[in-house]
Amino acid sequence: MTSAKYDVLGIGNAIFDVLVRTDEGFLIRHGMTKGGMALIDEARAAAIYRDMGPAVEMSGGSAANTIVGLAGLGARAAYVGKVKDDQIGRLYTHDIRAAGVAFETRPASDGPATGCSYILVTPDGERTMNTYLGAAQELMPGDIDAAQVAASSIVYLEGYLWDPRNAKDAFLKASTIAHDSGRQVALTLSDSFCVDRYRGEFLELMRGGTVDLVFANEAELHSLYQTSDFGTALAQLRSDVTLGVVTRSEKGCVVASTDGVSAVPAFPVDNMVDTTGAGDLFAAGFLFGLVRGAGHEAAGRLGALAAAEVIQHIGARPLTSLKELAQQNGLPV
Repeated sequence: MTSAKYDVLGIGNAIFDVLVRTDEGFLIRHGMTKGGMALIDEARAAAIYRDMGPAVEMSGGSAANTIVGLAGLGARAAYVGKVKDDQIGRLYTHDIRAAGVAFETRPASDGPATGCSYILVTPDGERTMNTYLGAAQELMPGDIDAAQVAASSIVYLEGYLWDPRNAKDAFLKASTIAHDSGRQVALTLSDSFCVDRYRGEFLELMRGGTVDLVFANEAELHSLYQTSDFGTALAQLRSDVTLGVVTRSEKGCVVASTDGVSAVPAFPVDNMVDTTGAGDLFAAGFLFGLVRGAGHEAAGRLGALAAAEVIQHIGARPLTSLKELAQQNGLPV
């Protein structure tokens, strides 16, 4: 196997994030399910935007947040996602490249506008997402560069990609190329509503060997196996996938492999402000540890550190150097 040009290549919905602090009343007025992710159309996106207060805006999407986190730790990171050649699409492209990520996906010249997500953060730090997928849905198998996939140690896919048909085909194409090149494929289940929609298909991806590593939080794990018993769900995960990582908020995470199960504690958090990106940044830290050969426990610690940093401020981008934080905590970088 040739050496990799990239440590991790992320493939996901390229979504421009618009983050705003709000209250429960706003969610009720707009009929939103607190803590969830709803797919919306352009008209609803406009209605929400009109009613919102001042916002923080940046390039996002689940896998993109993970890849930016990886670049911040010093990994060689690349991303594939579809934007339109419009003002927000150009902002998105500049923003993610400025974060040190290789982003070469050709923008769409026509069709829907660049996707955006309105992320409403309530005073308890919980985030409620309303996502207009827009151009992100136009990701096609033709956007997958075989040479780039083959040159990436790990290909990281987001569960949200499973919504659009063409993106599914792109996802499967990338997985096949990666495995043919002796690379690993990771999947994040994205959210429990996503798992509810595609439970059978996700299990097939895992059991059929399309993915090697799965990231889930507790809600997603329980939804996947339709059981409220954590131990039962974890045992099933171990038998379905080579490596499974389950995040449990303040309880830390559990890494489940064929070798056994290890629990890794969370990092202490002084001030929990916004949970946006917690799972994405956890995956960044864990994948970084994995590609550096640090072992599952150190990888879990790196994930916990990155997640703890990102939930203490608004937005899914680290505000302090993850590399320096890892060094200060004696973790491998």
